Amino acid sequence: MCVMRAVTYRSFGEPDVLEIAEVARPVPQAHEVLVRVRAAGVNPPDWKLRRVPYPPDYVDLPLTPGWDISGVVEEAGEYVGRFKPGDEVFGMVDFPLYAGAYAEYVVARPRQFARKPDGVDHVQAAALPMPALTAWQAFEDVAEVTAGQRVLVHGAAGGVGHLAVQLAKLRGAYVIGTARAAKHAFVQGVGADEVIDYTAVDFARAVSDVDVVLDMVGKDYPARSLPVLRPGGAFIGAAGMTPEDVAAYERAGLRSGVFIVEPDHAALESIAALVAEGRLAAHVDRVFPLAEAAKAHALMEGGDFVGKLVLEV
Repeated sequence: MCVMRAVTYRSFGEPDVLEIAEVARPVPQAHEVLVRVRAAGVNPPDWKLRRVPYPPDYVDLPLTPGWDISGVVEEAGEYVGRFKPGDEVFGMVDFPLYAGAYAEYVVARPRQFARKPDGVDHVQAAALPMPALTAWQAFEDVAEVTAGQRVLVHGAAGGVGHLAVQLAKLRGAYVIGTARAAKHAFVQGVGADEVIDYTAVDFARAVSDVDVVLDMVGKDYPARSLPVLRPGGAFIGAAGMTPEDVAAYERAGLRSGVFIVEPDHAALESIAALVAEGRLAAHVDRVFPLAEAAKAHALMEGGDFVGKLVLEV
């Protein structure tokens, strides 16, 4: 049996439950590729699912976190035609099912990958899949953001947020972001037209006539965001809405909903093209070795960073 290094946890809890272990290296089945991971992106679901079990898929321990990877195809199973050994790829693997991306190798269907964007390294590429796909699918499939619209991005300095700002601008929107004052320069640097310090002012009083709200925060933000939308506007949440929130939006005649990002190689190819052209970029705040995944999780939970955190394998 071939083995590999992977980050695992044998109990749910704080970041210190994460440890490096030797586990069985996965074997690609027909229509799968084995990818040698060079870098793995760290995303909020990684640490949220480390804290508490989420039945039915994340209760059997030990588990290896992670979905976003960039790496090199090591082996292709039978009948795989899109990639061959040596191809550099990136992707979001199997989300929301168990994937185990914090490891030296992963296996997945080739449709979950795209070729790594030209001109960027594996660390930059690993920072892209989940957050870029979230923003892309929100603006392409759910709200259909178009030129001239006003878009409000909550959590604009975060992984999804800073890419959402860029993608909304590429669609010709006027973009407003919420972020702490210390992060305003960063949010403006990725293209926001306005930035609101949500710790100093009530964003609902500072902005109005918005066409689309993209919310990465949750909590009371769905309720507080309703008054800022103009007639026909849409609220897109990635964190959760209460039944009361849904009813309030329905009474107001506004669209609302929570959606779950999904693997999408066609969108990944479009994202890769934008990156290769220099029109879209993930900002990587910190890079950690695989053995320091606990430090990456602690930093992500604390929020004292901008853009993305990545593990180098």
